[in-house]
Amino acid sequence: MEEKEERWCHDIGREQAANKPLLKTVFQVMMRLFSPRKTTLLFVIRDKTRTPLEHLEPVLREDIQKVEVTALPSFEEKEEQFREQVQQLRQRFANSIAPGGLAGDRRGVVPASGFLFSSQQIWKIIRENKDLDLPAHKVMVATVRCDEIANERFGCLTSDAEWLDLENDVQAGSVLGFGKKLGSIVEVHMEEYDKEAVYFDEAVRKAKRQLLESRILNLVQPAFQKNLSHLRTKALEKFKTGLDQSLESGKGFAASVRETTESSLSEFNQGCADSVIKQADWDYSKILEKVRRDIEDHALSVRESKLTELTNHAKEKLRKALVEPVESLFDAAGQTTWASIESLYKRETQAILPEVFKALSGFEMGSEFSEEMVSKLRDYGQSIVENKAKEEASKILMHMKERFTVVFSHDKDSMPRTWTGKEDVRAIAKEARSAALKLLSVLAVIRWDDKPDRIENILISTLLDGSVASMSSSASSGDPLASTSWEEVHPKHTLITPAQCK
Repeated sequence: MEEKEERWCHDIGREQAANKPLLKTVFQVMMRLFSPRKTTLLFVIRDKTRTPLEHLEPVLREDIQKVEVTALPSFEEKEEQFREQVQQLRQRFANSIAPGGLAGDRRGVVPASGFLFSSQQIWKIIRENKDLDLPAHKVMVATVRCDEIANERFGCLTSDAEWLDLENDVQAGSVLGFGKKLGSIVEVHMEEYDKEAVYFDEAVRKAKRQLLESRILNLVQPAFQKNLSHLRTKALEKFKTGLDQSLESGKGFAASVRETTESSLSEFNQGCADSVIKQADWDYSKILEKVRRDIEDHALSVRESKLTELTNHAKEKLRKALVEPVESLFDAAGQTTWASIESLYKRETQAILPEVFKALSGFEMGSEFSEEMVSKLRDYGQSIVENKAKEEASKILMHMKERFTVVFSHDKDSMPRTWTGKEDVRAIAKEARSAALKLLSVLAVIRWDDKPDRIENILISTLLDGSVASMSSSASSGDPLASTSWEEVHPKHTLITPAQCK
């Protein structure tokens, strides 16, 4: 294929005016349609003057290689010479594949008879090639200018004093009216873009506007997130303060949490809505969930603290109600000691429950939790009694000596005994020993069920009526005190084993 390009000589050297870069691009793309040695491009320079051809030819060959260049004389000055050389040029085209023709050194060229069809196919390919679908001139101008305008507006925003002040303020704390202030700043710069780009192609203008808006939103969004972070902290602090004040006023815990949560989240939502700008569809649902979790975690922590405080208060009250009376009952130990202790335990435990139930009602925890807490209080009350019993049992010898001394030195009216020499000392001593053994039987085991046992009888019959010496030296298997456990008594309720009683 031969293509002919005519360019006036006075245009040579005018790169942009002559569209030489565009022409180069077109040639480079379209050359792919042909084999490397198939096409000759001939540049014809019309109205050649005195400028030597050897000076003109390199200008065209510099960027476009494999281009054959020729020149024709001026038609006005040398008409005959011009017509003669045109005829010679025509022959070179007509006999292009003959020796001396334009394509005389080619092989496999298309003959003249097939040129029409070949040209049609080549142009069909060229029309379907999208590589050179260059936009219209107004589109190219709009693209460049709208880009420039967008960059200028973005640069103006980054150095905008109002924006910089707002950015600094939000680092220190939440800014009231943040969204309104930020939206106004963004709107000013977007309007400036619209004013400067209004006369350019609408599609390009809108596309570049969207890109500018996206860049601006990416720039300012961190400040928006920072403001939400401050609002999150503020909401949690408001909840903490409000909850403390509500509890101090005597309101129930659950009701206080609900009201304070609603108030704090409402203020947070208002702050978030106030921070959003109309130019962006920013979502703050995730940070809202974080605030909810912050509040729930703090409420749970306070609830656990309050329940612990309530439990400790109830335990302390129960402890004070049991310790001294139980100790007095053990000091005056007798057959009804454990029955009295159990009655005291039930009475004091029952007395404290209304206060506990009233305090628990404010937590709205349900009956299962209340029952569990009451069960723990009952267990704690039992542990107070049992620990006191263990403590007194560890001092059994001292208590027995004291009991023996009191009974031996006092009469039945608890008056100091007056010794006249007529008293039956043996009987008095036996009575005192019997009282000491009864005390031992009381502290030997824990009796919650008030179930009768034979411990006192065994101790009296073995240690008082029998011979201790003979019993100590005997290894008889029938010795009731030779065991490490009492009959029908659980080991965990044993304070003093039979063997220890000897």
